[in-house]
Amino acid sequence: VMKKEMVTYEKEQKLRDGIKYRFAGQQDEQAKEMAFLSKALMIALFLVLLIIVSQFNSYSAPSVILMTVMLSLIGVLLGLVISGQNFVVIMTMIGIISLAGVVVNNAIVLIDYTNSLRKRKRIEKGLNENELLSNTDLLECAIQGGKTRLRPVLLTAITTILGLIPLAIGFNIDFAGLFASYEPNIFLGGDNNMFFAPMAWTIIYGLTFATFLTLIILPSVYLLSFKFKVWLYQKLQLTIKSNF
Repeated sequence: VMKKEMVTYEKEQKLRDGIKYRFAGQQDEQAKEMAFLSKALMIALFLVLLIIVSQFNSYSAPSVILMTVMLSLIGVLLGLVISGQNFVVIMTMIGIISLAGVVVNNAIVLIDYTNSLRKRKRIEKGLNENELLSNTDLLECAIQGGKTRLRPVLLTAITTILGLIPLAIGFNIDFAGLFASYEPNIFLGGDNNMFFAPMAWTIIYGLTFATFLTLIILPSVYLLSFKFKVWLYQKLQLTIKSNF
């Protein structure tokens, strides 16, 4: 809209050479805040990726885990569209940055346990380093990992969401009045709710959407990435054999 206004203004007003114009004010400040918070999100994702790579000692598993961040971002946008809420630049972006460190926890728990099941399966089968698990065994490990980690993943997400609901709806209690005169003065809303509610709803939408899709999509992507690595390994072996 602003670009159209600038083009229309440029057509209607003929400015002399060397004279420039731009729209300032609140929109300019929001653009600066959005640029700063976007950089903060990229730095947060890089640090999370760095830690996960050092933990798993690979690149495929961290890539699969970071996909949950994209799922949470989709959940935030869908939640805001369905509920009709506004995208508040500062607090909504802070909520998205917070999600980058929250939603990966469930993915780490799921992937780490699935890797442990793969190692146990390899020991049971007596496979050496060059031998690979069959697709059936790998699928069994992914299914078992999802079943075993279903309860802790759901409990973690539910407790976080329930803990954010009072902040999202603006549930206020006067504890000083409650203990002094037994008058809690409970009410909903307030000035603090206008400030913190967008951040709380952002985390709730993103975590809800990402949690359910993590339990469904993440094991599937994990299997696809493993099969791709196996295909790449076999193709590399054939190339080496053909050269020698």
